[in-house]
Amino acid sequence: MTIRLFAMTSGYVTTSLGNLMEGADGEAELPIPCYLIEHPKGRVLFDTGMHPDCQSDPGRRYGPRLPSMFKFNYKPGDEVSAKLEAIDRDPAKVDFVINSHLHFDHVGGNALLPNASVLVQRREWQAGLDPDVASQRGFYRQDFDLGHKVVQLDGEHDVFGDGRVVCLPTEGHTPGHQSLKVCLEGREVVLAADACYFCRTLKERRLPPRVHDREAMHRSLDRLAALEAGGATIFFGHDDEFWKTVPQAPAEIT
Repeated sequence: MTIRLFAMTSGYVTTSLGNLMEGADGEAELPIPCYLIEHPKGRVLFDTGMHPDCQSDPGRRYGPRLPSMFKFNYKPGDEVSAKLEAIDRDPAKVDFVINSHLHFDHVGGNALLPNASVLVQRREWQAGLDPDVASQRGFYRQDFDLGHKVVQLDGEHDVFGDGRVVCLPTEGHTPGHQSLKVCLEGREVVLAADACYFCRTLKERRLPPRVHDREAMHRSLDRLAALEAGGATIFFGHDDEFWKTVPQAPAEIT
């Protein structure tokens, strides 16, 4: 049973490295990853990048906070639907969107995938629908509450029932963050998303200054480290140096 995995960059943002790693200096340019997984039983997108409004005027969509924190390098053709079309995949034929969490750079493209069912951890979805929690955590309901069928998960979830594509709870960054394990021929890949921004995050255990639950995030890093020690390849959430080594679609990750 063949599983195909494709990585795509849906633009970049630049921000202070100190926002992402305690005590760090300088700026960091962050790739915004999306991943297409093709399984014999369905087509999955793990995270969807930014909304196309961020190409022109993110402040109009989100208010002044995000433009004050990020510089956007995101142009027409970078949105996830265009990335899919560039490799002859129809965005309307994506069966499942798995959102790691509900931040703008991970759910902004949900609007471009009209027929997908969304798989998200229940704790994350409920936090996103609570106005007070959403405000504290930087969730914008217009990005994710769009009328898709939403499947709220409670913990680990085997998407196709064969152990090849499995949602892994990795809370801490947000209330219900999840990563995704993909079993390719001969190896496991774990798409960590923001449970682990950088390779340095896993090695040095330097968290961002602001997270939902520091102890939970350390436990999630422990889980990722154990998976890595067991032979899995970790794909870090926004590590530009790592991302330069990742084959981009139409090349396939093998």
